[in-house]
Amino acid sequence: MTPPNRMTRVLVVDDSALMRKLIPQLIERDSELHVIATAMDGAFALKKIDEYRPDVITLDLEMPRMDGIETLRQIMRLHPVPVVVVSAHTREGAATTFKALNMGAFDFIAKPHDVLAEGMREIASELIQKIKAAAASPFRRRALPAAGIPAQAKRKRSPAALVPASKVVAIGISTGGPNSLEFILSQLPADFLAAIVVGQHMPAGFTDPFARRLNDSCALEVKEAQSGDILAAGRVLICPGDRHMKIRRMPLGAVVVLSQDAPVNGHRPSVDVLFRSAAEEFGANAVGALMTGMGEDGAEGLGAMKAAGALTPAQDEASSIVFGMPRAAIERGYANRIVGLEDMANTLIAHCGSPGAVPVQEQQHVRSTGPM
Repeated sequence: MTPPNRMTRVLVVDDSALMRKLIPQLIERDSELHVIATAMDGAFALKKIDEYRPDVITLDLEMPRMDGIETLRQIMRLHPVPVVVVSAHTREGAATTFKALNMGAFDFIAKPHDVLAEGMREIASELIQKIKAAAASPFRRRALPAAGIPAQAKRKRSPAALVPASKVVAIGISTGGPNSLEFILSQLPADFLAAIVVGQHMPAGFTDPFARRLNDSCALEVKEAQSGDILAAGRVLICPGDRHMKIRRMPLGAVVVLSQDAPVNGHRPSVDVLFRSAAEEFGANAVGALMTGMGEDGAEGLGAMKAAGALTPAQDEASSIVFGMPRAAIERGYANRIVGLEDMANTLIAHCGSPGAVPVQEQQHVRSTGPM
């Protein structure tokens, strides 16, 4: 964590001379950040980490000689420093980005399609925000428990067996989300009785490969949501990047509806939008889980869900990569449970139903914050 009243020292690693010029210009628009050096590849980066001791590193993944993944591996082994990945906006770039997050990268930002000055300026605010969050958060090289599909959950439910769900779990999550979601979903059995809808702050083009990755790692069906997708027991719908997602009850069952309405709390998708619709359409038959992430998106929506009678667990500080979103809800009294990551899946099973459910009161890392 960067000490207070000291500028955050940033190392920029990118093989493009243009990026090594533009990215520092963007970063130093903020008076609290200072780019102390740049490096054209991983080999030079490792030497400059030794020399300059940066607080945060921005890391391109597509580089010659020593690519970003190998560089990240060496950073995590030799010089544990928070890393913000700068990712190519391609399917291959997305796959490599999720690998980097799994290896310990703090977060990522997608390069715009137009990487000239105007396109890069559009991502300046997000880049600065993520560098500051990385510097402020306690660095956790491996914060998550090992994920793995339990033996009873390895067999997926047949698509023909999917039925409209009477309960829904809405999850709001941001920084630290990909690995945390993978862990939670890997703990849920194929016969989980609720539908799950996820608002993950993520740019367009990344949510489909993200959903495919999750689908391969758990017993539930996971897919990027499309308007009209039915909420079915054992199905997980991931809101596409650059879209809002709402739930609507229809005669044949509840569905998701996507829109490109204006950002809310600076985000599209917004967790508040998803949570408010869950409160309106499912009331007490919903769960709103607000998890690791920067900012306050989702806090007021969680309050709406609590007022409608829903269970509203928030992730605890100890297991959150960034405690911003859950903290905002907890401080406002909107979370009626404070739950560690390792216990979130059991909390959902106990409330929504599945063979072998564990009563919430028997879990060791679940704390009630008052009546539901």
